[in-house]
Amino acid sequence: MSIPDFQSLMLPLLRLLADEREWAMRDLTRALEDEFDLTEGERQEMLPSGNTRVIVNRVAWAKAYLKMAGLIAPVRRGYAKITGDGKVLLGRNPASIDLKLLAQFPAYQEFQKRKKSETAAELVVPEEAATPLITPDEQIDVSHTELHEALAAEILEQVILFSDSRFEQLVVELLVAMGYGGSIADAGKAVGRRGDGGIDGVIKEDRLGLDVIVIQAKKWTNGSVGRPDVQAFVGSMEGVRSAHRAVRAMKSRGLFKA
Repeated sequence: MSIPDFQSLMLPLLRLLADEREWAMRDLTRALEDEFDLTEGERQEMLPSGNTRVIVNRVAWAKAYLKMAGLIAPVRRGYAKITGDGKVLLGRNPASIDLKLLAQFPAYQEFQKRKKSETAAELVVPEEAATPLITPDEQIDVSHTELHEALAAEILEQVILFSDSRFEQLVVELLVAMGYGGSIADAGKAVGRRGDGGIDGVIKEDRLGLDVIVIQAKKWTNGSVGRPDVQAFVGSMEGVRSAHRAVRAMKSRGLFKA
């Protein structure tokens, strides 16, 4: 069974609170995991941000929306308890609880009205949102991923336009930023050198320079590198003392591989 969305968790969560005890959120989460028969993998699945588990996040938002509607109340940090309105709603035996149903409650309407009047960023997901089944945290993660992919695509388009020498230098700068080479001056001194036997850069793998990585940066139009090209590159490593690793960076339309 897949992890239920936060709206699907609202009614089961409120039913757990029907005993009028003060429930710890960790116990509510565990009980809901069992009720929905989640696998161990589903219970441990993390948000893309890696900040928290998906089920913990969704239970927390289910609780938050029920609280906005006045159906549950926080009694102390990390705990919740059903309210009179919550018991009345359960007495109606609803088939489900979702944002549309919560919008009928004055407390929820007041909360929405108050949030809309604020100039700060909205905390609450509007009911007309295109993806109302994911939590605000998940929406942030999705937006972040989309922005990251768009930025990556734009950067790659710019890289395609680089000259050969600028592309070679970019590869060196990237490796230095990853922690290799110590400094651009040390790492890049071999870039652009004539008669290099196919070696476009030599970068230190350690700060003492005992081990080095050789670099070849080339434009490529086929999308894959053939064995002869790889063998030729490996052969060029023999002339570099201490070289035992290599990076071959290639760029073509819509492609940048290292």
